[in-house]
Amino acid sequence: MDKVSFGHEDVEPQEKTRRVRGVFSNVAGRYDMMNDLMSGGMHRLWKNQFVGRVRPRRGERILDMAGGTGDVAFRLARAGAAVTVADINPEMLSVGIDRARRRGIDGLVWAEENAEALSFEKRSFNAYTIAFGIRNVTHIDRALGEAHRVLKHGGRFYCLEFSQTSWPGFAELYERYSRQAVPRIGRVVAGDADSYRYLIESIERFPDMPAFAAMIEKAGFRQVKAEPILGGLVAIHSGWKT
Repeated sequence: MDKVSFGHEDVEPQEKTRRVRGVFSNVAGRYDMMNDLMSGGMHRLWKNQFVGRVRPRRGERILDMAGGTGDVAFRLARAGAAVTVADINPEMLSVGIDRARRRGIDGLVWAEENAEALSFEKRSFNAYTIAFGIRNVTHIDRALGEAHRVLKHGGRFYCLEFSQTSWPGFAELYERYSRQAVPRIGRVVAGDADSYRYLIESIERFPDMPAFAAMIEKAGFRQVKAEPILGGLVAIHSGWKT
């Protein structure tokens, strides 16, 4: 069986799945705080822009994959969409359920799901969203295939993920910051440098925008687009099931 990347390591697929579970179990309680610290709060703006591109509508069904803490789902639900929050990690879902309760947000469906083998019927959703989660999937092609399967005809796919910036100077600055500062922040705030070192390494191993767009097209989506943010440090990929 071919090996897959876990950060800068190449491991057996089942080993990556196990380790990724461990990473997010470790960081679940402080995941959103760490996102604020690592991005200077900019992840909130990126998610707002992302949901703006999705254009959720009242009554439509949206699957928010790898959305355990609810950050994207809460934004989608404001428009009146019926949102199912799915995540492979029960600790992340627990954090999201607690956050929804404290905020008085009702009506979300929470489901423990593997993105590579969803339990939902085909053509169940109008839209599929995944934010900062696709790079942690063991077999990205299988997850994209499942996204295509569970979408209705005319359904839309949206992915928010880190990529590689093309801005001169900024790329080098960000690389130094991410490799040196982020694990230190993780150690101080979350008591876990290794998990955050993996998160940075997983970004570095993720396909660039054209390569990922090609994977989305191969899964059957049409009108695939890649929208860079900060020169490509973050990108919104989208496609339609026709």
